[in-house]
Amino acid sequence: MARKNDVTKVLLDESEIPRQWYNIVADMPNKPAPNYSPMTGKLATLEEMEVIFPREIILQEGTTDRWVDIPQDVREMYRQWRPTPLYRARSLEKALGTPARIYYKYEGTNATGSHKLNTSLPQAYYNKAAGIKRLATETGAGQWGSALSLACNRFDLECTVYMVKVSYQQKPYRRSFMNTFGANVVASPSNLTNCGKSILEKDPDCTGSLGIAISEAVEDAATHSDTNYALGSVLNHVCLHQTIIGLEAKKQMEMIDEYPDVIFACCGGGSNFAGITFPFLMDKFKGSKVRAVAVEPTACPTLTKGVFAYDYGDTAKVAPITKMYTLGHDFVPAGIHAGGLRYHGDSPIVSQLYHDGIIEAQAYGQKAVFDAAVLFARTEGIVPAPESSHAIRAAIDEALKAKESGEEKAILFCLSGHGYFDFTAYDNYFSGKLEDLEYSEEAVKASINNLPKIGE
Repeated sequence: MARKNDVTKVLLDESEIPRQWYNIVADMPNKPAPNYSPMTGKLATLEEMEVIFPREIILQEGTTDRWVDIPQDVREMYRQWRPTPLYRARSLEKALGTPARIYYKYEGTNATGSHKLNTSLPQAYYNKAAGIKRLATETGAGQWGSALSLACNRFDLECTVYMVKVSYQQKPYRRSFMNTFGANVVASPSNLTNCGKSILEKDPDCTGSLGIAISEAVEDAATHSDTNYALGSVLNHVCLHQTIIGLEAKKQMEMIDEYPDVIFACCGGGSNFAGITFPFLMDKFKGSKVRAVAVEPTACPTLTKGVFAYDYGDTAKVAPITKMYTLGHDFVPAGIHAGGLRYHGDSPIVSQLYHDGIIEAQAYGQKAVFDAAVLFARTEGIVPAPESSHAIRAAIDEALKAKESGEEKAILFCLSGHGYFDFTAYDNYFSGKLEDLEYSEEAVKASINNLPKIGE
C-alpha cells in the first residue's frame, strides 16, 4: 500500500483558504524593538505613521494578537488563485539520488507570478477604505510593483512605482506588465523627487537600490495628501499577510502525514521567508525541532554579514528607523539578477529571530544559484525566479547531504515565483556572462559608520 506522502501534488479546496493570518510576534520570546521617527529621533507616533500609512495597517504593524482576521473582500480575491499547490519534487529527488523527500509550495500561480499579491491586495483594500486615491511604492526585480499595480487596478487606485534602475533596464517586460494594469513606472533614482535629484547630482550613473527607491516612494507619499506608501516586504504587517503561505502548507503536509525537518526560503526583506516559516515556527516555540533557513545572495548578505542595530529603512533617511540586521542604509549592492534580494536590511521580526538563534541563514553566489535553477527547471518543469532559486540551491545541498549520510528527511522550500520575466539573466548564465559578485566589505564598513545613534 502506497504511503500518503507518495503523492506528487497536494491541493486544498478554496473553502480551506485560511480566514486569519498568523502573527508570530504573539509567541516570540523577545519582541521586535520599537520603531523610531527619522524626524525626531524619538519613538514613532501614530500621527507620524499616518502620513504614509492607513490606520488599520499601523494597528497591524504593532499588534501582539496571535490571529488577525482576513477581510472577506480580500479573501474572495484570494480565491482566484488560492490555495496554491504543494508539490513533491520527485524528478529532482531522482536526479539527485537522494533519500530526502523534497516539497515545494508554489506561489507563482497568480497573474503576477509571485507571492507578493498576498499582501498587495490587503494593503490596497485598507487604503481604499481610508479614502486614499493613489499608492506610491518601490520595486526591485518588479514582482512587488507588478502585484501592487494589479491590486490598485482591482480597487480603482492610481499607482506609481519607483523601480530600481538596474532592474528597470534588465527587465523591460516587468515594466510592461505594470503598465498594463495602469501603473506609472519610474526608473529610480529619478528627477521626480528631491531624494532622487540629490543622488543623481552625486552619481549620474547610479544603478539604484531598494533603499533609494523606498526614499523616493516615501517622499512622494509624504508630500501628497491623497497618496500613501505601500511596502512589499520587511514590515510586520507584510510578514503577517504572507503567513497564508505557511498556513496552507502546514495543512497540506498534514494531509499526507508529513512534516518538514527543514524549511528554506530566499530572503531579501524577509516576507516570503516569513510566509512559509512562521506558521511552522509556532510549533518550534512549543518544542518542535524544525529548522528554518533564510537564504540570501553573497552580494547582499544582510543576515550573514550585517550588524544587528537600528538603521534607517531607506537611503534618504525618511522611512522609520528600525532595529534589524543591516549592511547600512548607504550601501548599494552590486546589480545582481535577483533584484528582489538587494535590500540593505531585513525584517525586524526575522532579524530578532535570527539574533535569538531561532532561525538560520546562509548565502550563495549567482552561479551556484543558477546551476540549481536550471536543474530544477529541467526536472520539475518550472523556470524559477532568480530570487526563489536561492532556496532551491539550499534545498539541493541539503538533499545531497542526506544522500551522503543516508538520512531520510523532509525538506520544504518556498518557490516564491516563476522566472518567465527573467530570461535576460538566464541568457547571461548560458553565455557565461554571469558573475559571482561579492559584497564590498569596505563599502559596508563605511555605511555602518553612518548608523543613527539610537538607544546610546
